[in-house]
Formats: sequence, C-alpha cells, structure tokens
Amino acid sequence: MTMSDTQARPAAGIRNTIESGRTAIGIELGSTRIKAVLTGPDHEAIAVGTHDWENQFVDRVWTYSQEAIWSGLQACFASLAADVRTRYGTELRTTGALGVSAMMHGYLAFDADGELLTPFRTWRNTNTGDASEALSELFGYNIPHRWSIAHLYQAVLNGEEHLGSINHLTTLAGYVHWKLTGRQVLGVGDASGVFPIDIATGGYDSRRLSQFDELAAGRLPLKLAELLPAVLPAGEQAGTLTEAGALLLDPSGTLQPGVVLCPPEGDAGTGMVATNSVARRTGNVSAGTSIFAMIVLDGELSRVHPEIDLVTTPAGDLVAMVHCNNGASELNAWAGLFAEFTAALGVEADSGTIFETLFRSALSGAPDGGGLMAFNNLSGEPITKLHEGRPLFFRTPGSALSLASFMRTQLYAALATLRIGMDVLQKSESVQLDRMFAHGGLFKTEGVAQNLLAAAINTPVSVGNLAAEGGAWGIAVLAGFVRDRAEGQSLDDFLTTAVFAGAELDTANPDPADVAGFNEFMQRYVAALPIQQAAVDNS
Repeated sequence: MTMSDTQARPAAGIRNTIESGRTAIGIELGSTRIKAVLTGPDHEAIAVGTHDWENQFVDRVWTYSQEAIWSGLQACFASLAADVRTRYGTELRTTGALGVSAMMHGYLAFDADGELLTPFRTWRNTNTGDASEALSELFGYNIPHRWSIAHLYQAVLNGEEHLGSINHLTTLAGYVHWKLTGRQVLGVGDASGVFPIDIATGGYDSRRLSQFDELAAGRLPLKLAELLPAVLPAGEQAGTLTEAGALLLDPSGTLQPGVVLCPPEGDAGTGMVATNSVARRTGNVSAGTSIFAMIVLDGELSRVHPEIDLVTTPAGDLVAMVHCNNGASELNAWAGLFAEFTAALGVEADSGTIFETLFRSALSGAPDGGGLMAFNNLSGEPITKLHEGRPLFFRTPGSALSLASFMRTQLYAALATLRIGMDVLQKSESVQLDRMFAHGGLFKTEGVAQNLLAAAINTPVSVGNLAAEGGAWGIAVLAGFVRDRAEGQSLDDFLTTAVFAGAELDTANPDPADVAGFNEFMQRYVAALPIQQAAVDNS
C-alpha cells in the first residue's frame, strides 16, 4: 500500500483512527533522508514526513552533528504532523506505538553525564582497519571496519584521550531511543552490528566479551558489557516516550508522552521487515547511499569470510550481510549533471523524469557495457580493499560512447561489489535462496535496476508496493508488532498473516543475455581494480 492508495479511503474514518491513537509511527534516520511514516491498524501508511540531510566530512571523518540529528528529527516530525493536518484536518497528538531506526554501526560514545565525547563516527568511515583485522583474528569472526566494536578498539589502539571518560557506547538509533525514553537498549538486529550476538541466547557473545576485556585490559574504565546497551528482540516493549522525549521530537508540545516504543533497530533490520524477508532462505537487497544484501541463513557458514558480515534479523535469526559502502550516490551525481544540461537547454524536467529517462535508457545498452567502465566509490570499500574512494569513468578507445551503455555501466557499477559478496555466498558456501526482494531508491524506476540485479545475482528479484515507504515503514510495522502481538507470536508469522497477506509482488527473472553480459562486465571490473587503487594513491 503506497501513500497514493490512501487517497481513496474515507478521510473521516482515518481521522478517527488518528485521534484515538490506533496508529503507529516509524522514524528512520537514513544517510540522506530522515523519514517518518504513520500507519493505521492495518499497517498501511496513512501519512508521511521527510527531511533531507547530508553527512559532513570533518577532519577526515564522516559525521553528523548532534544539532543536525535533532533539528532533522524535529523537522521530519513536523512534516509528518503537517501531512496529517492537511490530509485529515486533525493534530497528531498521540499514537499507539512508536519506533526509531537508523543507519547501523558507527560510534557514539558518552560520559557519565550523557555528554558526547567525540563527534559521531558513522558507518561510512573505514579508518578502523587495524582494529578490524585484530578483532577478526581474535574472535574468529568477521568484524567489519564500520562495526561499533571496531571503532572502539581503534580508539584504544590510537590511545584516544576520551576513553578515560567513556561510560556508554551506542548506535544512532540507540542514541535517539535513549533520549526519547531514558532507556539504553538496542534491538538485536542493530546490536548485531555493534558486537557479535550469540544466536542461542539472543545477547552479546559472552566468550568474545571476555576476550575483548582481556585485550583492552587497563585501557578502558569499564568492562565492555557495562558499556554496551541491553539487547531486546522484536515484540518486546522498550520503554515509553517521556515528557522530555516528546518535547525533543515535537517542541510544539502537541505530541503527548506515554507512547510505547519498540526496540530501536538498524536500517538493515527494517529493510528485512519492509520486504517480508525475516524467514530462513529469504533475502533482500536495499539500495540507497549504500547497497547491501541480507540473507537469512539455514545454519552457520563453513568459515569466516571477510566479505560477509554475520548479523541477525530483528527476531534474532542469523543473517549473512553483504554490505557495500557505495551505492547510488554517484548515479545521483550524474543525474544532477544531466539535469544541469537540461536546464541549460531551457527544457523543464523534474528530477523524477530525468532519473526515469536515464534509467530506462540503460535497458537498451550493450549487455556487457560495451567497453565502458565505471567505479562508484565516493568512500572506501572494504570488499574491494579500498581505504578511500575515487569515482571514475573510463573506456577503451574502440568503444562506442552512448547514453544507453553509459547508464547501464553506471548501474552495473552500483551492483558490482554486491556481486562479489554474493558470489561468496552462492558459489563458495552454496547458500540457497527461495526468494529475494529489493527496495530503496535505486528500484523506483520499474523494471530497470530490478532486472539488472536479477542478472547480477542470477536470481529472481521481487519488488512490492508495501515496501514503497522503505525502512521507516518497516520500523512502524515493528512498533505495530509490539502493539498487536499475540501471545507467543513470531515476527515471521505476524508479517505473513497480519501485514503481507495478499500483498502484490512484481518479479523479474534473470535474462540470460543480461546474465552473460554482467559476467563479462565483472571480469573487466575486477581486472581494472588496480586503476581505482592507483587513483586513490595518486590524487
């Protein structure tokens, strides 16, 4: 159900639903947009609010300021409240449940007074290589650069002064939830990107906690378990909105305290929920500023793979995650260039039209890219062992430069590192998939990126209209799960019977010509990686 579908529903009935609090609110802090979704008792979106923001590269660290976090959240909530007011002629005073999600990982460290000790270090930073390597070897478990524990241990290795005052470590979602409720907790999916989770207990792995404490002995004021937030599975109540929290979210004072919150989650977990991909042998691909695939596993992998993160669903089941730092940002930059050219010609075209025109042109491009090559790396990319990014486009002298092949190459570049990680799962580990879903901005143009992804991973790829509102809708569904959960009901059962029953899906099957073309492109992409490294080394 998309927002346009709600237009046909009686506004008076929805207004009564809103005023009686039979709703849920989900808020997700993504890399370039903060989004809020209001859902009704049937989990369909009835109002939306947004606020655009961007990270800053300050002192060679990707960050967002605290002021940007809270001003952005307030602007997003105000946008949601305005949408409710415009559509239904009422104020958004309460809701039945609320949830917060955000981009996973990163590093937010606080002292005992709740003061931030160092600027927020986001998932996008890849300056934690020494810590990542040391912890992966110690634990026998892949610890990626962006994980919170890698950031903490890198600070230890660097001898950073702030560690003497550290009292609490959390993620962006955990930070916002803490300020709204006073509780320092994380949903298990978000927590699984902080420190390894013991699937049997649903909490942090106690053996590895002890190993870390021994490694960092004398260099931190507290044991690691004392620094980390508590872990909660989906469906558990995770506190209530305090008076101070309500005012933080809505300074106008219209929103009332007392609302129940679900555990805060990461964007990977909300993507799984938004695509009904929490059952074993299902998976999803989320594509925005970053691109990642989440595959719910039948069991443990045979060995450690540096390309694969092991995280969990919001219910605590084991997930193989292929995470690529670079997604659609370079595509957006090229679209912006074409928009400038269009404007210079005096032709009026909105961004949606420009994107759709460019994306659709890719369908007629050469299946292998026609000798064109692109790298979309704005930041470092651990899967290809790049510590920094340099976006590149080049071609062989005999190639034909056409818009169609150029755009196909740019879309292929956005999927290339994902393919490298998926090869590890599908070929090295023989992981089987019953279904794969896709969501995110890359897939808004129907039948383009979806078809090319199907070719890239040689697997049918489905998209559905329920996931149109993305992770913000996913966390609203998790909030609704807290509100509506039957005794003992699993998250998978709730999604299947209460949320996605009757949902329509559009499935793209791999085209053999595109599969062969993408394979040829990948051979040239991997062979050309030294060119990307040379650009990093010499510019």
